[in-house]
Amino acid sequence: MTITVAAEPPIRTAQKRIPIWLAIVAASLPMFMATLDNLVMTSALPVIRTELDAGIDELQWFVNAYTLSFATFMLMAAALGDRLGRRSVFVAGIALFTVASALSAVSTEPWMLIVTRAIQGVGAAALMPLSLTLLVGSVSERMRPLAIGIWGGISGLGVALGPLIGGAVVEGWNWQAIFWINVPVGIIGIPLALLALPNGFGARVRADVVGLPLVGVGVLGLVYGIIRGNDAGWDSAEVLGSLVGGAVLVGAFVWWEGRASAPLLPLRLFRNRSFSVANLVGLSFSFGMFGSIFILIQFLQIVQGHSPLEAGVLTMPWTLAPMVVAPLAGLAASRVGTRVLIVAGLLFQAVGVFWLSRTMSVDASYSNLVGAFVFAGIGMGLVFAPSSTAVLAGIAEPDRAKASGTNSTLREIGVALGIAVLTAVFTGAGGQLTPTGYVDAAIPAVTVGAAVLLGSAVVALFLPSRRDSIPPR
Repeated sequence: MTITVAAEPPIRTAQKRIPIWLAIVAASLPMFMATLDNLVMTSALPVIRTELDAGIDELQWFVNAYTLSFATFMLMAAALGDRLGRRSVFVAGIALFTVASALSAVSTEPWMLIVTRAIQGVGAAALMPLSLTLLVGSVSERMRPLAIGIWGGISGLGVALGPLIGGAVVEGWNWQAIFWINVPVGIIGIPLALLALPNGFGARVRADVVGLPLVGVGVLGLVYGIIRGNDAGWDSAEVLGSLVGGAVLVGAFVWWEGRASAPLLPLRLFRNRSFSVANLVGLSFSFGMFGSIFILIQFLQIVQGHSPLEAGVLTMPWTLAPMVVAPLAGLAASRVGTRVLIVAGLLFQAVGVFWLSRTMSVDASYSNLVGAFVFAGIGMGLVFAPSSTAVLAGIAEPDRAKASGTNSTLREIGVALGIAVLTAVFTGAGGQLTPTGYVDAAIPAVTVGAAVLLGSAVVALFLPSRRDSIPPR
């Protein structure tokens, strides 16, 4: 059966008839740029390291400053969207993201780039959860599985294409251009969102100004402690204080959310098994996959001597597969449920990443790597859309923005923790950013990533069966 998106009746927004495809583009384009910037820097890191004279700790913060602020402010953005208008906050996020991208492009010191990346993450925080909420509210029930599938494919594609696009831009222009390309997208995205998306509201409650710093500083403390562990010593006051303090603050956040009148994260949502398991899967999936990508994309340049563009092209079997697989998985979820797709996807990824860990060497041929890239790419495509569907299964419409925001937050925390932990394994094994000092330390780091993905597949077995895994209409 062939489904034609254009045949669906248009949406009425601001008294104009807006085609369904335009709503999908308006919701997905800014989100694509936000997800792209998760890993768009990875191909450029060797170049930035040289030009800004940055160390490995600073390389991590170039990525993690973005993902941590992204994760910290996402739930607040969803709450503000309910109160002030989801489209209004979405558009404000596009504007802040665009300005911060320009500031990142003109950074001349490592600390400047870290700060502007953090600001960029605040803007991105409004894009990911609200884009899905706005899209779900803009399409009919019949077209919703396809729309979520397309959204999931674009989201996965943004993250997966980061190394390819970053490599192409760095080689064709310079590293600053990876941020300049966001500016025209932002300029186009604002009027497009105003035209095509309705300005829906949720419950207008007070902002959780206590929960936000608790979770933000808590997660920052955990990641900082992991990053500093090898250099400062795991038993040092700096590291122990950071880890213990971070854990205490995260615990205090959970305690507060159970008592706040308008919590950032309503703990009652975790009574839903599909929501709880899907979020745990999202955290561990991002930890294993994107922590491994951070290590692997630099292996292709530092060890094998490929240019940034060549490294991106070589990983195309990995990065392009989600574009094809994710929409199909979104459609299949309504027929077979989410569990079988997510478990299969995580197993594919675990096999692909473990395969890479076994074949990494200075002289490894591409024929030995390409099969692993294909496995990992298919796996990513199978996970993205069904996991978004599983998060919303059994969640009432007023709670969907916070549910989506929670999932996106935990995924971003997973990215930050994955990069921090796998890099800690790398440096703890004596890893250096040189051709001769990289591989022996990268192998155990990537193996840890594969093990986490395998564990995530086991967790996904606890998702509800087919009949309970589809969001309510």
